[in-house]
Amino acid sequence: MQPERKSMDLSLYLVTDRALALGRPIEEIVRQAISGGVSAVQLREKETPSGAFFELARSLRAITGEAGVTFIVNDRLDIALAAEADGVHVGQDDLPVETARRLLGPGKILGVTAADEQQARLAVKAGADYIGCNAVFPTPTKTDTGPAIGLEGLRRLVESVDIPVVAIGGINADNAGEVMAAGVAGIAVVSAIVSAEEPQKAAGELREIIEREKSGG
Repeated sequence: MQPERKSMDLSLYLVTDRALALGRPIEEIVRQAISGGVSAVQLREKETPSGAFFELARSLRAITGEAGVTFIVNDRLDIALAAEADGVHVGQDDLPVETARRLLGPGKILGVTAADEQQARLAVKAGADYIGCNAVFPTPTKTDTGPAIGLEGLRRLVESVDIPVVAIGGINADNAGEVMAAGVAGIAVVSAIVSAEEPQKAAGELREIIEREKSGG
């Protein structure tokens, strides 16, 4: 059954990583990034204990809610629900997609990481609202998936499903344009914003590239 299309802007999708934040509070980076044009935020902190993770989720829910920005929690469906996030993102080794969909209910967003067309199609069938690809380019911030799929692999993934696909992995201002040209709904970045000296400026530069590609420029 085809998932219901939900209201979400995935065009510039920030994924958090406090280890890359240069000692700054992740809340401040998210605020600046949203000011620069980030349209979705995913809380992804694999090493953070549950209690601290929940408190951070609540803080980011407040920030994103005030700004009207989509807020997704990585993996932790319990915390996504408790913090009233817009949805959850799961990988192939996380909670099964069908189970996540059932527990989330129909009104929440479910993102699923897929390495290839088969995984993407199965995710759609199980109720995914969008697909996140394996890393497009090699990157030290996304080491829990297989090898980089490259732009050609990304194009095949986009063509295999009729729900949005978000690209991630080694994306920055130098290659964001060609990634968008592959037909994705948006690009997800970690270090390009989290580690930037000026997160607002970095987000703004990426937003300009995205809008230029969307307008055919």
